Amino acid sequence: MNYKHNFFYLCKTPLSAEGPGDVEIISKADDSEDFPRLFQEYEELRSHAFNDDKLYSIVRADDIYDLIRTGTEKEAKEEAFEKAQQEIITNLQHRVMQDKDANAKAILKEVHDIEA
Repeated sequence: MNYKHNFFYLCKTPLSAEGPGDVEIISKADDSEDFPRLFQEYEELRSHAFNDDKLYSIVRADDIYDLIRTGTEKEAKEEAFEKAQQEIITNLQHRVMQDKDANAKAILKEVHDIEA
């Protein structure tokens, strides 16, 4: 059995992301002792998407932020993109329905092959 050291990555996936290459690694914690700093940064970045009841609302998010624990930046980007895809689609569909957002509609069609 080979030991693989894992790190914590704070990842940002834009709503227009087309693949893992569009995911940005914002910060990294090398160990559990540094994790609280990373988690605080994560909470601050997501704070704009909390509703009046202090609950996170994906439809209010401007970008998708995730904390990923894995061995490499490449793996972190791949996992973050995979995790964010459904949230991105939900957010974009909401923007189309509520605000008639033409940009969101175009992203749904061109990137996700979804008619809105």
